[in-house]
Amino acid sequence: MAAQSVCKGTGSEIDFSYFGGAESFTEGKRSLRRTTVVSPSEQDDGVSYPGPPQDPTDFLWIMTEEPHRSRRMAIMKAHPEVTKLMGYEPLTKYVVLAVVSLQLYLAIYLRHTHPLSFRFLFLAYAVGGTTNQNLFLAIHEITHNLAFKGINANKALAVFANLPIGVPYFAAFKKYHIEHHKHLGEDGIDTDLPTNFELLCLNNVLGKTFFATFQIFFYALRPGFVKMQTPTRWHLYNVIVQLLLDYILVHTFGIRPLLYLLFSSFFAGSLHPCAGHFIAEHYVWDGLNQETYSYYGPLNILAYNVGYHNEHHDFPSIPWTRLPALRALAPEFYDILPSHPSWPMVIVNFIRDKEVGIFARAKRLAKNSKQKHESPSSSSSSDRE
Repeated sequence: MAAQSVCKGTGSEIDFSYFGGAESFTEGKRSLRRTTVVSPSEQDDGVSYPGPPQDPTDFLWIMTEEPHRSRRMAIMKAHPEVTKLMGYEPLTKYVVLAVVSLQLYLAIYLRHTHPLSFRFLFLAYAVGGTTNQNLFLAIHEITHNLAFKGINANKALAVFANLPIGVPYFAAFKKYHIEHHKHLGEDGIDTDLPTNFELLCLNNVLGKTFFATFQIFFYALRPGFVKMQTPTRWHLYNVIVQLLLDYILVHTFGIRPLLYLLFSSFFAGSLHPCAGHFIAEHYVWDGLNQETYSYYGPLNILAYNVGYHNEHHDFPSIPWTRLPALRALAPEFYDILPSHPSWPMVIVNFIRDKEVGIFARAKRLAKNSKQKHESPSSSSSSDRE
């Protein structure tokens, strides 16, 4: 009661001797919960925090297996008809053709417009950023061989979808992304994970703002520092075809069409509403140990339903058009999982919320690392034998 009475009045009248050294009444309070639950349960009511804040000095190291394999097996046991949703989607190639045509048309249309003019930058952000994000995700879809039955047909379409991005991207992405699925969260293999250097340098508001603004460069450059690839003939095809288009554009129409495509790719991976999916998919929120999050909002229309990300990781052989049907088929598995209500707000909350940052990723030791740790004891025991 005494503490309540001294809180009344202006700030100068408050007796802070009652509050153990606190300097404000917001000190130690947690921000609002960022994720929601469609079907609240006793384990997670969707309002309160499921766990304490994560230690911001390190990643969330976990020893459990990634969750998607076990959930996939459980869903297939409960709903064996899920296999009917698998298989390629013929619609994909037509969407890719339309979006590529639109981007190349706009690039040529702006050939006489100054690159720093409002019209050029607005179209590059609002239209180009959205369409190139769509093409990033088209390539993501095609990487799983979900546009055609054949492998080479899928790869050829991905090279075509790559054209408005301006730089060769598809071939390197494919191998890294398949490893991301097979080795989710494994340190040194899953190149979607931030590095210790990023944790050290970008773990504050200014650093997170820089990361969110230039995240396209982190996703493009990080894999080369973490795990190099052996080039294949499709890497060569990707480079040759992309450079040929770039040369034709510059030689025929000048540098501005190519600048439009490059600006579009930058905006697609920067502070753009659709770019929220990069952070939303696997960053850990709200004290949860959950390492994959879905988003079910309207921006999925522009993004090949990549917001259905738990569904996609559970069943990467189900194409974008049938992911909502997967969720509808197994609501007891998906509606209890926390999900994001907004991609744009994911970016805002990532920057301003002290409980999430570069550190908020689940990591596990790579399988070969575990074997190395185990090998000395096993070899010594064999020596004794």
